[in-house]
Amino acid sequence: MAEQDSKKQLLHLVFGGELKSLKATEFRDLDKLDIVGIFPDYASALAAWKAKAQASVDNAHMRYFVVHLHRLLDPEGSAPGKAKE
Repeated sequence: MAEQDSKKQLLHLVFGGELKSLKATEFRDLDKLDIVGIFPDYASALAAWKAKAQASVDNAHMRYFVVHLHRLLDPEGSAPGKAKE
C-alpha cells in the first residue's frame, strides 16, 4: 500500500461506443456508451482498452478510447521534473 501512496496517480478513463461514421468520433447513441472504468495508470488503462477493443472487433463502428484524466485535472502538468510555481 505504501508503494502506491508514493507513486503519483495518473488517472485514465476508458470508454467506448458505436460511432455514427468511421470518419468521425460522434457516437450513435450516448445512452449506450460503455464506461469501462477509471484506472490508476496508463498501463492498466491500456490493458482494459485492448481487451474491450478486441472483444468488439466484429463491429467496425465500435471504438474505445483512453482519456488522460490527469491532464484534465492538472492542465499545467506538474509532471516529474517540471518545476511548480
